[in-house]
Amino acid sequence: MTAATAIRVQGLEKSFKDLDVLKGVDFEVARGSIFALLGSNGAGKTTVVRILSTLLKGDAGTATVDGHDVTADAAQVRESISLTGQFAAVDEVLTGRENLVLVAQLRHIKNPGEVADRLLARFSLTDAGGRRAGTYSGGMRRRLDIAMSLIGNPPVVFLDEPTTGLDPQARIEVWDAVKELAANGTTVLLTTQYLDEAEQLADRIAILHQGRIIADGTLAELKQLLPPAKVEYVEKQPTLEEVFLAIIGEDAPAGEKGESR
Repeated sequence: MTAATAIRVQGLEKSFKDLDVLKGVDFEVARGSIFALLGSNGAGKTTVVRILSTLLKGDAGTATVDGHDVTADAAQVRESISLTGQFAAVDEVLTGRENLVLVAQLRHIKNPGEVADRLLARFSLTDAGGRRAGTYSGGMRRRLDIAMSLIGNPPVVFLDEPTTGLDPQARIEVWDAVKELAANGTTVLLTTQYLDEAEQLADRIAILHQGRIIADGTLAELKQLLPPAKVEYVEKQPTLEEVFLAIIGEDAPAGEKGESR
C-alpha cells in the first residue's frame, strides 16, 4: 500500500448463511479523492462499508484503511475513519451547535465550542446553529450529520447512500458538502445507487454487481467501454429536476432556500 493510497481491498468475500454477498472484491481509493461504489439495492455496497469500518468481518481477502489492516489493526482503523449511515444521526432535541459540541466533548476535543462554530460556518449552518435540529430540512440535517462526522479530522470518511430520501434541492446541498470534504484533503468513499450522484461527485467509480466489481475507472474511462457515440442533432429539453430547481430558485425568498421541511 503506497502513501498515495488511502484504501485497498483485495479478494474480499462475505457470505450470510447460503447467500454469497461479496465474491472477491478488489479496488483502491487514492488519498484525498472521492470514490463512488455504485450498485443497485442488495449489490453488497453496505457490506463493504461495514467491513472497512470494522463493524463486520470478511470471510476472505484483505482490506487496509489509512495503512491499517481492518482485522489486525481494528482500533487504529476506527481512529482514522468516520462513518455516516443512510439516515442522519442527529439529536433532534438539541440545537445544531449543541449536537456538534456534544460530539466534540465525547471525543475529548479541546475547545468544543470553537470546533462547533467552525463546522457550522464551513457547512453554511451558522444562522441555524441556535435552532433545534428537529426543525431542520432534510438537506440541513444531512449537512449537520456530515459536519459531526468530521470532528477530530478523520482522514477517511465513509458515506453510505447519503442522499437517500432527500429532495433534489437537498441532494445538491449534500453534494456541495461532499465536494468540500475532498477539497480539504479528506478521502471519501461514497456508496450510491444513483448514477447522477456518482457522475457529479466521483473522481473514480466502481460498479458493484452481484458481489463483484465489474468495472472500475474514471467517468471518461467507463464511457470508453461503450461504442463511440453517433453525432445527431437533438433538441435538448430541460429535465424535471432542472425545472424544479429553476422555479424554486426564482420564487423562494433568499432566507427560505433550503429551510423548508
